[in-house]
Amino acid sequence: MSVLLSVEGLGKSFTLHLQGGLTLPVLRGVSLEVRAGECVALSGPSGAGKSTLMRCLQGNYGADAGRIRIRHRGAWLDLAEADARAVREVRAETLGYVSQFLRAIPRVPALELVMEEGLDRAAAAALLRRLNLPGRLHGLPPATFSGGEQQRVNLARGFARPRPVMLLDEPTASLDAANRDVVVALIREAKAAGSAVIGIFHDAEVRDAVADRLFPVLPLAATEAA
Repeated sequence: MSVLLSVEGLGKSFTLHLQGGLTLPVLRGVSLEVRAGECVALSGPSGAGKSTLMRCLQGNYGADAGRIRIRHRGAWLDLAEADARAVREVRAETLGYVSQFLRAIPRVPALELVMEEGLDRAAAAALLRRLNLPGRLHGLPPATFSGGEQQRVNLARGFARPRPVMLLDEPTASLDAANRDVVVALIREAKAAGSAVIGIFHDAEVRDAVADRLFPVLPLAATEAA
């Protein structure tokens, strides 16, 4: 299996301007490779930096050190150095992201939000039904939905066209058991199609069902003590 994402020596700190410019280091020397068809689950205690690493991989946070290389259009691109235009192109074609919160234009109906990902009306409706979102809700804006219903729309958007690299940040948050099973199936299908998946899964059953291996993210204090 070919490597689709490679992280080398990644470092990230935050400056707390309201605390006199105090620098808070979060990640240091993180290195990781993820191959086509595998799922790597980020593990570690709360506050260790898993979400920070995920946002660095997506290009939301800039890196202080190291490289984040992704296989894009047949060549390696370093997201740590890429400009905003290149990052947008990578997200459109190569890098998918499913968070635990739906971010969408408030008045756009759920069905149209999924269709924006390249599906026709019938395919988008079928995917929403697969995620147990009833047809009576397809024409309504998700702002009126419950948290679990919004998350199902979010998942439909993310898996409408699985990218070669998929980032999943607690994709089963707010879901019941039946819908968690659907998400497990969607992740397995993405892996079978060759996607490299990196995820944060606080649900141990989901993690065990989809992850090929764990990648520990430890607090810097624990790392330095070791």
